[in-house]
Amino acid sequence: MYKLAFFVPHEALEGVKEALFATGAGRMGEYEACCFETRGTGQFRPLAGANPHIGERGTLERVEEVKVEMVCEDALIRTAVAALREAHPYEEVPIDCWRLESF
Repeated sequence: MYKLAFFVPHEALEGVKEALFATGAGRMGEYEACCFETRGTGQFRPLAGANPHIGERGTLERVEEVKVEMVCEDALIRTAVAALREAHPYEEVPIDCWRLESF
């Protein structure tokens, strides 16, 4: 099992989550579409070669974003990450992915 976490602007939140849930991510036992959301502020400065979805090259940008965390089975993680990258509006998708231990 993996824990998948990512940051997404609020306007893209539901579409990105649905793309992940469609792969089977976010399933825990007999429950599906499980996740946890935390609201916060992301910060970045697009460099000269960037093609930013939000903001302008060379300008520091702060964006209200949502951090989403969900679990994903080992067999589905690559498909889930690919779906996340496809559905997410950012050029560089901020993803954390780590393997979970079972005790």
